[in-house]
Amino acid sequence: MKLKSYIMDKYAVSRALKRISFEIEERNKGFDGVCLIGIRRRGLPLAKIIADFAMQNENAVLPIGSVDITPFRDDVNSSGSINKPESFNIDFDINNKKVVLVDDVIHTGRSVRAAIDAIFSIGRPASIQLAVLIDRGHRELPIRPDYVGKNIPTSSSEIIKVCVPDIDGETSVAIYTSD
Repeated sequence: MKLKSYIMDKYAVSRALKRISFEIEERNKGFDGVCLIGIRRRGLPLAKIIADFAMQNENAVLPIGSVDITPFRDDVNSSGSINKPESFNIDFDINNKKVVLVDDVIHTGRSVRAAIDAIFSIGRPASIQLAVLIDRGHRELPIRPDYVGKNIPTSSSEIIKVCVPDIDGETSVAIYTSD
């Protein structure tokens, strides 16, 4: 992979996530009944940052969980039971909650579809909304995020890499070419 350009630095990422936090609050008329579920790996740290902004701005405590979508994907062979307990790190009831799925990048929509399948395997939320830091296009399924940090049109040969401190030691978004 060859670095093409940096798209967002840590300040731009922070501003985008803060704006997403405000948009979630506005759309839901507050944070009552709202919970965040990060799609592992990088969706979870982003969900934590959004929750931190909700706490700073409105003193709201949002439940945060995570889901590993691997057993629910349609493009990966999975073995064993689809509803593996280790696929979830959710210690709250999602029934009748407004679940906001958080992911770093939306591309084809298949990861989001798998996350929705995973959520419905453990409960029946009142609604599911989607927050992504980057929307790069190229959708294969009719899935559209409710909250987007930045739209970045890409070619099929380009790769978007989101870095978060918990995993990568820094915060940034860059575009790479597969050349």
